[in-house]
Amino acid sequence: MQKLLPIDDVMPAVLDALRDHGRLVLQAPPGAGKTTRVPLAMLEADLIKGRILMLEPRRLAARAAAERMAQTLGEDVGQTVGYRVRGASAISKVTQIEVVTEGILTRMIQDNAELSGIGAVIFDEFHERSLNADLGLALCLEIAGALRADLMLVAMSATLDAGPVATLMEAPIVTSEGRSFPVTPHWLDKPQAKNVRYEQAVADLVLHAMMQAEGSALVFLPGEGEIRRVEGLLSRHVPADCTIAPLFGAMDFKAQRAAINPAPSGRKIVLATSIAETSLTIEGIRIVVDGGRARRAEFDPSSGMSRLVTTRITQAEATQRAGRAGRMSAGEAFKLWTRGEDGALAAYPPAEIESGDLSSFALELALWGAQADDLAFVTPPHAGRLQEAKALLHMLGALDANGLITRHGRSLAKLPLHPRLAHMVALGGRPAATLAAILAERDPLRGAPLDLSHRMRAVAGEHTPGELHHASLARIRQEAKRLTRATAPNGPEDIGTLAALAYPDRIGLRRKGDAARFVLSGGKGAVIPDGDPLAGERLIVATDLDGDPREARIRQGTPISESALRAAFADQIAWHDHCTWSRREGRVETRRQERFGALVLDDRTWADAPQESIAQAMLEGIAQLGLRPDAAAARFLRRAALMADQPDFPDFSEAHLMATLEEWLLPHLGATRSTADWKRFDLLPALRARLDWDQQQQLDRLAPPHFETPLGRRIAIDYDGETPQIAVRLQEMFGVTRHPSVAGQPLQVTLLSPAQRPVQVTMDLPGFWDGSYADVRKDMRARYPRHPWPEDPRAADPTLRAKPRGT
Repeated sequence: MQKLLPIDDVMPAVLDALRDHGRLVLQAPPGAGKTTRVPLAMLEADLIKGRILMLEPRRLAARAAAERMAQTLGEDVGQTVGYRVRGASAISKVTQIEVVTEGILTRMIQDNAELSGIGAVIFDEFHERSLNADLGLALCLEIAGALRADLMLVAMSATLDAGPVATLMEAPIVTSEGRSFPVTPHWLDKPQAKNVRYEQAVADLVLHAMMQAEGSALVFLPGEGEIRRVEGLLSRHVPADCTIAPLFGAMDFKAQRAAINPAPSGRKIVLATSIAETSLTIEGIRIVVDGGRARRAEFDPSSGMSRLVTTRITQAEATQRAGRAGRMSAGEAFKLWTRGEDGALAAYPPAEIESGDLSSFALELALWGAQADDLAFVTPPHAGRLQEAKALLHMLGALDANGLITRHGRSLAKLPLHPRLAHMVALGGRPAATLAAILAERDPLRGAPLDLSHRMRAVAGEHTPGELHHASLARIRQEAKRLTRATAPNGPEDIGTLAALAYPDRIGLRRKGDAARFVLSGGKGAVIPDGDPLAGERLIVATDLDGDPREARIRQGTPISESALRAAFADQIAWHDHCTWSRREGRVETRRQERFGALVLDDRTWADAPQESIAQAMLEGIAQLGLRPDAAAARFLRRAALMADQPDFPDFSEAHLMATLEEWLLPHLGATRSTADWKRFDLLPALRARLDWDQQQQLDRLAPPHFETPLGRRIAIDYDGETPQIAVRLQEMFGVTRHPSVAGQPLQVTLLSPAQRPVQVTMDLPGFWDGSYADVRKDMRARYPRHPWPEDPRAADPTLRAKPRGT
């Protein structure tokens, strides 16, 4: 008789929801039994016509779930219940429940758009929100809506924010409260000391937990490196009857199974990554030690690179991890952070669709023949990063200019590799399989030079520098053997060429004068650590970068010869003519450059550059140098500024002129190409050309360049000050009864004596005649008796003459 599990209490509601709606969102805490009970209950209730597919995020969880369900039925795996994961499967003609990893579902859908033969798809641990799970659900929803109304869909999780998913699926929510055993949390009394290494702090907490509580322990760490270091620290201090068992995704299944199985005697300490958060029951675990960190793949849009980063876990992850201690009995959870820090944790981890590399996702969308907006996603993909992914696929030849999948793209989608590596394998010779396996796996050499050739030799069993990672080598050899059949019979075999096929945007050209720094074909900068032999190469391919958006650090790469680069990318290498303004040189430089992406392979002077191109480049220089008008042009601009309130008169403000240089200045630049030329340039004709004949007449009438005196003399109007002004002999203004004006405002008139000295400044000449002229007349008659000083200047004739001597 089966042992009752918490999920059994809500199973009637689960089955009723599926009968009534065909869809369901199921929330159940860790240990409730949803993974193994729900598929079997659906099968027993005869709800399904066809097989049940259940998706698990990890291979280990998929195999373990299939084995537990088969054991429940008293059968071997591969009969009623089977599994299919990358590199292994156990299914038969009688298999009715098939547990698969998420990428398998995507392949099945792309190969069989109606999912014929499948009656239900269950997304287990959907809270992990992998790209494949999000895409798989979106595709299943479209299939169910357009082709298969009978297709049942279930999303299950312990920590899922169920509302948005239920809304997307138009599905009811069933919640199992569960009957997991109580787990007592323990936090640090004070924040972790900064001078204590993370691994040492975890090891100390593990030893403390083993002394305070009974049972075996499950310790959560971010990755294999931390697991190995904590293992080394613990091995010298744990009791002899205590077994330490690592558990991470890159281990072989036999070693993973050994970590899951109960210890034959004594206690066990399982050092695990997040692989142990869900869908696994590890016998005897009553203690959880949570290091509080997780490793996630994040995509850096500024560099176009993905990188693994170690981050703080979220509240949902902390809850999930702590729950592992209460699956079989009451437990204890020891956390490497304080209670105060606990409240600062984010609620949920980001979905991979928000932070991951979208290249494979974009390829799958193109293969399906849809845009992202056509499908229903819990979280839509970031539009900018999706566009960058499409640009990469176009560079690889997987998408055409219209964004449609090509024949080559279809072949790439069939390979279980990142599109970069799939492209390399599809076009490359036999070594491409080994190189793809190396690039997809963790580095098999520790402390070795960066050159990939050392890794290739290590896989071949040859002597190489550095420390070998034997588990990685074994996985690489196995994967390379599997991929060899996909390589091209006559494809290139040179490592540099192969790497360049996978990373056409990361081909690096060494910067002049700097042996360690490179510019990459994608436009970014990269640096090689000091002393590495790869730094001496002119051309390299950077296959592993740390993702720094300013200047990425190259962690792995290979040299490539220029001849190999030209042979591989002959259709993408071309000559480009450039007229550009050089701020440093202060002139327009004309160059002919042979380019591959951002790389300049050859650079020559462009002697016969067209005048139009030079003038266009000079505009950039003028934008930096400013207009720099000479005296005549400056006077014209000041006159034009007075016309600003006139309707339909052109804008001569500096801001507008600088913004419209191409419209009014470009046709007049001629041979101007340097700072010195610009200093000599006569700006006035270009400014005048902005006015038509009527506007020029309007300017000359309202803001004339000269004032004509009553004697017909033309005196230049000074527009330098706040008010236009002139200086004129007082006697030359006799007879003027109305004050002169410019652009509707009075002209400032400085009246001069016969000796050209100022005697009065006025903006009201009639008022001067009526007022202070009498005093000025008295003074002037005394000083200049031979000059006429009439009592009524309004009625007098203007003059510049003096009386003859003796009169």
